Amino acid sequence: MVTNIDVTLRDGGYRNSFEFSQSYAIEHARLSVESGTDWVEIGYRGGSINPKTSTGLTGRCDNSYIKAVTDTVQPGHVGVMVHPHNLSSTDLQESFDAGAGLVRVCLSLNDLRSGFECAENAANIGYTVCVNVTRVSGVTSKKLRQIAQLSSDSGATTLYVADSNGSLNPTEIANLIKTAKMHGGLQVGFHAHNHLGLALANSISAINSGAAWIDSSVLGMGKGAGNLITEQWYAYLAQEAVSPYKFNIGKVTELSDYLRSHVIEANPRIDPTDILMGYFDLPVEHIDDVSSAEGWGERVRIARRLAGVEL
Repeated sequence: MVTNIDVTLRDGGYRNSFEFSQSYAIEHARLSVESGTDWVEIGYRGGSINPKTSTGLTGRCDNSYIKAVTDTVQPGHVGVMVHPHNLSSTDLQESFDAGAGLVRVCLSLNDLRSGFECAENAANIGYTVCVNVTRVSGVTSKKLRQIAQLSSDSGATTLYVADSNGSLNPTEIANLIKTAKMHGGLQVGFHAHNHLGLALANSISAINSGAAWIDSSVLGMGKGAGNLITEQWYAYLAQEAVSPYKFNIGKVTELSDYLRSHVIEANPRIDPTDILMGYFDLPVEHIDDVSSAEGWGERVRIARRLAGVEL
């Protein structure tokens, strides 16, 4: 099984200055969870690496916002990312009390101690804790093995490697995941960026090499060239029977369309109807039959019928 984190509201914030409206964020989280997402990372608590550039809703993650999302999707699905240098002494506890159940700690290679102290504090509070190695393309194998040991000692459950520059290929990802997994008992996650168009291929390589957690964003909305596209990723997982009954393809394409119509900065790179066409292996001649249907549930039904898949 793969644990999936939707990072649209956080990583996508680099595209719109983290200025999602609260009503949008709540609806996004609801549809994301209904589509099969395990965790929705709703933003940064206390700001991104440069808090002055992330003062919007999902760059702050105030208590009231966390609670509003949690009240809609229920506990167990809401996460936040943190940079330890941005946190007050009460931020972790307050976020947890407001409903956040997952925290991901961004490590600074120049100050690992602060990162692991933060991870240990979060674990003691009761969070599911991931630690993130950003810009992993510049981290040596020796350093990654050291970080894996420290991650386990801190109480973290998962060590994330992030291809922040989008520069790695599937073979390199496989090697990184295997290195990170050398410390038994620690799960490994992967965060892709799509600069070379390899986010999907790299994520497939990651899970084939033992990664158990994967990030994606709706429409690929994220910093730079964006992230692994959630719609494509869930279709792949369902098609390959990795988690065949977990995902609601109609809901994830509905969310894709909702983001495109509400957040202009998302700049979709692929039409959600094309996802259905690819998922159901339909030729272009059928695209009008699918796209003209009323509502995404009906579009999925028609696509199923055209493909000869049992309803």
